[in-house]
Amino acid sequence: MKIDEINIDIIRELKQGKKSFKRIADKLGITENTVRARVNRLQQEGVLEICGLVDPAMLPGHRVVIVGIKLSEMNLVDKGQEISNLRGVISVSVVTGRYDLMVLVLFKKKFGLLEFYTEEIAKVEGVSSVETFVVYKSYNLKVPYIF
Repeated sequence: MKIDEINIDIIRELKQGKKSFKRIADKLGITENTVRARVNRLQQEGVLEICGLVDPAMLPGHRVVIVGIKLSEMNLVDKGQEISNLRGVISVSVVTGRYDLMVLVLFKKKFGLLEFYTEEIAKVEGVSSVETFVVYKSYNLKVPYIF
């Protein structure tokens, strides 16, 4: 799928999430049907996902943690995919530098760092070390509510 300027403009307009296709069409000078068709196509192609996001700092008992993971194997993509399916994981990125993977995790009451490491990461073979970065304050961080 070709991502042209109109697709980018539509995605930008959807940043607010609840904006109607009619308002987007009026602002961009195109028809509402064009917006609807393009949004549907962007979703079908996996380019765009429309979902509600939350500020984890506003949710009592919730915390975001970043986990750097070093692997003993070089199958980064497979391990990244496997870890992305663990409870609490928001996203996994294959990165350069000191770690192989950076994992963004959401914790809540009764599911914290101890549970994540002992019940989730412990299932993954080939993890040689982890380092935890607790997010004390973030700016513009919004995540899907995964629990």
